[in-house]
Amino acid sequence: MLKHASLAAVAACLAVTSFAQGNDRGEAKATVAGKTVAIDYGRPSLKGRDMLGQAQVGQAWRMGADAATTLKTDADLAFWAIQVPKGEYVLKATKVAADQWQLNVVGKADGSKFADVPLTASRADTSVEQFTIDVTGAKDKGELKLRWGTTVLGTSFTGK
Repeated sequence: MLKHASLAAVAACLAVTSFAQGNDRGEAKATVAGKTVAIDYGRPSLKGRDMLGQAQVGQAWRMGADAATTLKTDADLAFWAIQVPKGEYVLKATKVAADQWQLNVVGKADGSKFADVPLTASRADTSVEQFTIDVTGAKDKGELKLRWGTTVLGTSFTGK
């Protein structure tokens, strides 16, 4: 009897721990200009919803779930003429029109908005159930893509 009670207690603890952890975490990492660019983010699932379609124009979305989405870059980045020095930032996205989005780069230490980077919106052939961020790098060039459902938001950048 005690053995069964112990197993039940362990199962209950595992269930509570699993629930408390929330959504999966993801990490997107690339080498750009010989330096690391990494993004840590939550990976919520659509569960039949169109989350990006429901986003309100002008309202910042914190990209992901649970803890904030963070960028840590050892390289100085340039998104066209927008300069983002090496450091740590919080990333958000804002829908600025029906199919127009921008990436908000926010200071991690003080919460002040550092830069707004235009994102290009496109449609994927297949739907992605879990929110996914991809970062790729080749020499001093990089690319950032946000994927959820059939929506793909992206931008390119350079590093030094």
